[in-house]
Amino acid sequence: MPTDRTDPEPLTPYQYPNPPEALPEIVIPNAIPTDERLWVPQAENVWFRPLCLNASQGYWMNLLRVRKSGVLSRHRHPQAVHGFVLKGRWKYLEHDWWAEEGGYVFEPPGETHTLYVPEDVKEMITYFQVNGVMYYTDPYGKGMGYEDVFTKIDMCKKHFEAVGLGADYVKQFVR
Repeated sequence: MPTDRTDPEPLTPYQYPNPPEALPEIVIPNAIPTDERLWVPQAENVWFRPLCLNASQGYWMNLLRVRKSGVLSRHRHPQAVHGFVLKGRWKYLEHDWWAEEGGYVFEPPGETHTLYVPEDVKEMITYFQVNGVMYYTDPYGKGMGYEDVFTKIDMCKKHFEAVGLGADYVKQFVR
């Protein structure tokens, strides 16, 4: 193996096998699907589109689609969350900023916030990476439930089975 940093053949792919334990990449050409069966219902007029459900590290990446206005949920995360708004806009009632189309949001660990979609937004789609759990609370912090990568996988299995894709359809997203 060469020790210098010049590559005499830059268009030559790597010539050795990857570790046999390494899982394959996930490549989703049309992440925002036109096939409605790929949107997993989460609540009334709220769906998610799984992209990566990482059971070995406890995080998930998905598109969240909302077609209703008002409060979506109040929750806290013990780990960081990243979001990128693809369509529409939303905010957390606890803050004065808006997450708008093309915008990025970092949610720090430990914060509790209330996701709100305004009346003038007909559809909101945001890409989220959620690490750990979403712990749902009332306005005073009392626990109301949770979601983690395993509940997401279960939701996908049930939905994909119900719409004719088969419960195993979710396996392509699980790492």
